[in-house]
Amino acid sequence: MAPLVAGSLAVALLGSTPAEAIGEAGTDTRGQADGTELAASASYSRIKVTQESGPTGGKQGTLSSTDVNWEPPPCWYEPLFTPEQLKNFAETDGSGQVSIRQGWIGSSLWTDHFKDEKDAVNYFGTPATVEGYKNYNIGKKGYFWHGVAPDIASIDDTSLCNRLMFWQNAGEIPDDPNAPTAETLADYAYDKVKIPATEIELKPTTKSTVNLPTWVWLDKGTFQEVKVRAELPNTGLWAETTAKPVALHLNPGTEDAQTFPASGDCEINADGSIGTPYSTGDADKTPPCGIRYLKATNGKPYHLAAGDQPLTRGRITTAAPQAGSSAAPTNRSCASHAWTARWAHTSS
Repeated sequence: MAPLVAGSLAVALLGSTPAEAIGEAGTDTRGQADGTELAASASYSRIKVTQESGPTGGKQGTLSSTDVNWEPPPCWYEPLFTPEQLKNFAETDGSGQVSIRQGWIGSSLWTDHFKDEKDAVNYFGTPATVEGYKNYNIGKKGYFWHGVAPDIASIDDTSLCNRLMFWQNAGEIPDDPNAPTAETLADYAYDKVKIPATEIELKPTTKSTVNLPTWVWLDKGTFQEVKVRAELPNTGLWAETTAKPVALHLNPGTEDAQTFPASGDCEINADGSIGTPYSTGDADKTPPCGIRYLKATNGKPYHLAAGDQPLTRGRITTAAPQAGSSAAPTNRSCASHAWTARWAHTSS
């Protein structure tokens, strides 16, 4: 995309795609966030995600909400620069995004607006003209905030998170519909939860016999909840999302089969086990978790663990700070909702 140059300043616009303005060239030290280096990138979030509990390593899968209307937050605002950090960025780099859809390349654009009090044009937001700042607000306590959109191309509504980088006093959250909340972080954490894959045990271990049940079970402690914490630095906002599996859903791969229980959902016991291990002499008994095939396959076997079945079903709960609380808030429980793991279990 070739910019249209007018004197020492150029602005490139293309529909609702991000715009770039070009001023005096600064030192090209731009990066995402390497050590103490900060950059004005709208695709990079400073939200810290840590797994607080649960198994790690091995094959893992993400979660898919059973609520078809659920989507992760498309964008939000978060603090980026202190006055001193913005001064350093503007005068040594000067290449980055001043909003999620507008980029400034060159130090003069940043120094004009954030140091020399010159107004700036917001091509995609309101107000269309933004008043400038004096000397980066050095001496004041607070942060310059900016919009973050992990997937800007997916946002059709140009009114979302469209403000130019703006000042917010320390200890305050912007009064803006796109300001981050504990719910934002809970959704962000939810989107980052990784659930470990698990192997189920079958008896018989090879092929099933028509009208005789196949027993399915898992040992104690196999299923463990996974807790993920998301925290946005310098805001006092955090949320912990806990994924707790509650059932293993069996799909026999054919309608000519009977599942135990009838729902196909084998509840996970308090000790993390499922079903009851098969013992000699149990062949004619009804398993608490299992499948009975009612019809032969004509040579092609049914696939119990093929594709996206069986699935683990569970519930998500979140804990987050009370609105208006301090950095060490009291927990509150949010409403639970169901989830389904996208990965398949395999039989051992």
